[in-house]
Amino acid sequence: MDMIEKKYNESAGRRVPLRNTRNVGIMAHIDAGKTTLSERILYYTGMSYKIGEVHEGTATMDWMEQEQERGITITSAATTCFWKDHRINIIDTPGHVDFTAEVERSLRVLDGAVAVFCAVGKVQPQSETVWRQAQGYKVPIIACVNKMDRTGADFNGVVEDIRKKLGATAVPLQVPIGAESDFAGVIDIIENKAIYFDGDEFGATMRIEDVPAEYQERVDEAYHYLLECVAEVDEEVMEIFLADEKPDNDLLRKGIRAAVISCDIVPVVCCSAFKNKGVQIVLDAMTNYMPSPVDIWNINGTDPKTEKQISRHCGDDEPFAALVFKIMNDPYVGKLSFFRVYSGTAEKGAGVYNPRTRNRERLGRLLQMHANSREERDQIFSGDIAAAVGLKNVTTGDTICDEGHQIILESMHFPEPVISMAVEPKTSSERDKLYKALGALADEDPTFNVRTDNETGQTIIAGMGELHLEIIADRLKREFKVEATTGAPQVSYRESINGPARSDTKFVRQSGGRGQYGHVIIELTPKERGHGITIENKVVGGNIPKEYIKPIEQGITEAAATGVISGSPVIDFNVDIIDGSYHPVDSSEMAFKIAGSMAFKEACAKGGISVLEPIMKVDITTPDENMGDLISDITSRRGNIVEVDSDSGDNFTKITAHAPLAELFGYATGIRSLSRGRASYSMEPSHFDNVPKSIQQAIVEKSK
Repeated sequence: MDMIEKKYNESAGRRVPLRNTRNVGIMAHIDAGKTTLSERILYYTGMSYKIGEVHEGTATMDWMEQEQERGITITSAATTCFWKDHRINIIDTPGHVDFTAEVERSLRVLDGAVAVFCAVGKVQPQSETVWRQAQGYKVPIIACVNKMDRTGADFNGVVEDIRKKLGATAVPLQVPIGAESDFAGVIDIIENKAIYFDGDEFGATMRIEDVPAEYQERVDEAYHYLLECVAEVDEEVMEIFLADEKPDNDLLRKGIRAAVISCDIVPVVCCSAFKNKGVQIVLDAMTNYMPSPVDIWNINGTDPKTEKQISRHCGDDEPFAALVFKIMNDPYVGKLSFFRVYSGTAEKGAGVYNPRTRNRERLGRLLQMHANSREERDQIFSGDIAAAVGLKNVTTGDTICDEGHQIILESMHFPEPVISMAVEPKTSSERDKLYKALGALADEDPTFNVRTDNETGQTIIAGMGELHLEIIADRLKREFKVEATTGAPQVSYRESINGPARSDTKFVRQSGGRGQYGHVIIELTPKERGHGITIENKVVGGNIPKEYIKPIEQGITEAAATGVISGSPVIDFNVDIIDGSYHPVDSSEMAFKIAGSMAFKEACAKGGISVLEPIMKVDITTPDENMGDLISDITSRRGNIVEVDSDSGDNFTKITAHAPLAELFGYATGIRSLSRGRASYSMEPSHFDNVPKSIQQAIVEKSK
């Protein structure tokens, strides 16, 4: 459909037309240069008067103390800038796998993403992870090959790696002029012009000249490949291509944009952000080829009353609908709720409706965020990203909308925490402060959980990795001024049913007056990993009244949450409530809840229970001479080698392995000592698997 046919209205108060708005995320593997690129974008668009450096701890987008100290991005920072009549809302996302939820929720509300690749490291493990996340939300991507000035930079190698490892149709829009210390500029293959960067100081000037003769053949090949890829998805370009003619440059750019929006191609540009070379061209690519909110026309959701699928589309006079994608506790203004407006307009002081809680909320102050600084706004228009003060009972993934036009937008799914540790206040007087701080952190981060161990009374916090929990402990001390003692990290185990089983259970109590009676027959079936918990009511004939079915389900889910043999949650099963009976006087909701819990535990005992442990996918890059030692080390940690890739030709080998999290504590120290600090690794949760019987016995004994 031609974009011009889409009808929508814009408010007179808009600074930039909706069609010229871009919501873009910067994503990549850790240390590929995302934040450095973001800092240059802020400088060149006039949003900051000086360039902040990650290595100096002065980056605008890395505003947390922990980010500045470690030189990594922990929380996704949102900002707004303007480039050539376009408004660009940018979110700089973390590259470390422990903070994958930050990437997930950012991608959910973005219309496009710039994937940054290191010209030397090519496609690295976390690059693959964020790429999969973007594909899950069908987010169009532009690839940016950064660090072209580094020794070993290989633009064509990165393009091939994107095609091979990510399965994407990577289409270069540029041919770099030189590489490493000789990186001097790029050739725009659409305009057939060479762009030279004179000097590497701030705002390095660009000089446009004819293409050097020695590059013309490469440029022609790249142009023909671009034409071929665009012709496959654009009929106008196809006709011109088949006639062996060249399309008009504007028509070709229109075709590229359509192919990007449909996720058929991934344009590739290059730069050296640190040396201030090529950043303006990256900005041009973002405005030329990334979709506007108009292009993402149908915003699908569910009607909370009928549960039928409905949709909205952008426009300032449409019914208001927005998605809250991030909660942040600000020491000055309190709870900040970041939201993306999909349709309608958010107004300061206006009432909104939360379909999840079925409660009305009021938008207090509206803030346009620039990293951790803010600008007050009276209105936030359709397609924009902002933050609100005053929303009390909203969490990540909630929809806020007009009460008269209710909709629940598609939410986000986050991985389960895999690592936990105990935390206690140093003094009893700080106990309330600790619980309040942990509650605030849990509100912010959907992959961070807090619970109380029923047997020991300890407070247990759980997260995605050692660094994740280390940052949480650090924030408790610095932001919330809570002195807390933390225990050693522990693995979060699960339980699984070995086989199907049937249970016929009665709960009967007689104590003088009215007794208790509940009778349930269930069938328990194990399911594949990732299935979750499902409970189906198959009772016929009214043998169990409908009002007692929900208590039975509650009894089953509560029993599953506390486990059967190790105190760990039981996962991935289906329960069919087959039959039962009731007593007209003695039956109650409590009796059937207890009967459901007892029936579930009895069925688990019959079917057999296994303890599952989290298995991590470990990606290791090591010098060839250390490969044998590292493979032996992973094997000694009960790991399995999945793949060994030594074809990179740079005397480094890439090893992919699966290993239990329980064996990987302190792995950073181990890999450093085995490789003299030259090897690097990253790991992410992969799946749950049965623990060996000897270890299961020890876990069960420890839980008693």
